[in-house]
Amino acid sequence: MIPFHKPLVTGIEMNYLRQVIETNNQFSGDHTFTKKCSQWFQQNLSCPKVLLTPSCTHALEMAAILANIGPDDEVIMPSYTFVSTANAFVLRGAKIVFVDIRKDTMNIDEHLLEGAVTEKTKAIAVVHYAGVSCEMAAVLKIAEKYNLLVIEDAAQGLMSTYKGKALGTIGDLGCFSFHETKNYHCGEGGALLINRQDLIERAEIIREKGTNRSKFFRGHVDKYTWVDIGSSYLMSELNAAFLFAQLEAAKEVNKERLSLWEHYHERMSPLKNSGLIELPHIPEECLHNAHMFYIKLKDIDERTRLIDYLKKNGVGAVFHYIPLHSTEIGKSVGRFHGQDTFTTTESERLLRLPMFNGLNREEINTVVQSIRGFFNQG
Repeated sequence: MIPFHKPLVTGIEMNYLRQVIETNNQFSGDHTFTKKCSQWFQQNLSCPKVLLTPSCTHALEMAAILANIGPDDEVIMPSYTFVSTANAFVLRGAKIVFVDIRKDTMNIDEHLLEGAVTEKTKAIAVVHYAGVSCEMAAVLKIAEKYNLLVIEDAAQGLMSTYKGKALGTIGDLGCFSFHETKNYHCGEGGALLINRQDLIERAEIIREKGTNRSKFFRGHVDKYTWVDIGSSYLMSELNAAFLFAQLEAAKEVNKERLSLWEHYHERMSPLKNSGLIELPHIPEECLHNAHMFYIKLKDIDERTRLIDYLKKNGVGAVFHYIPLHSTEIGKSVGRFHGQDTFTTTESERLLRLPMFNGLNREEINTVVQSIRGFFNQG
């Protein structure tokens, strides 16, 4: 059986976990490894401030609070995304305005953004699908014109760039995920990237249950107290220790994934050239991180048959994201702006194939051969 996914383990994680347990004896957030991770992000991504969180969901919720999202506000985003992208703003009382995606990248269609802006629009939440950037220059231009905040859901985007800038550092706020399905993980985890100096102090307060505890630890106040709304948004030191082991190997991990991705692409190209499948598109200004490798089939029926065929041949393959606007709650908390030209049809065609560090070329060849067999191309 070739599984769809195997969580990354570099081999150094246990050393750092032992250090936390046997030497440091500090388990809550914002200790040695939390600081090491934050410094790694700030240095490697050129970001003013990075705060580790228990998940990307929590990072998005913090972003919604920082953006002062409230009842009657509108937030524009794609419908083709995980529920956390929308939940964060719905929890603040906002109405979601879903916009169609581009067929080539599965990202929000930047050409449709301006038409979705109303007097109630407060922010644009972009999602960098598969670690491939949205067209951020156009997004930022519209945001500046209408004085909107830009929040990047870069859950899949660590080590990816747009015009040389790391994903998550381009908008006002960025959010990462370190769930075990991501390129770098700690089981469950996330990070909020704060790219505006004027938001940093309040972000620290929100993350510390609404207290100015961070200022107290820096000696800026002689006692700390409740000063704003907030919640417990700190990552455990054990999770940070696990994560730091992976960040130290980030370049090597990324290099291996890109090599596997390129091998997939090369082996799949004959099927594409025969018109049987479509392959991922990477715009020229984007460097991706090989978070996933997917193909697109003719329609949902063909995809279903291929999933069953691969399963019988020992290959795990999955699809994801039922478009949010088509769900019952999505209809009650949001609306779709314009026409759903690609969101539903493209989501029904997309199939993710096995992709993880440790996958070898022979296994990729087996996956490709199975797909060729499905199309009688063996």
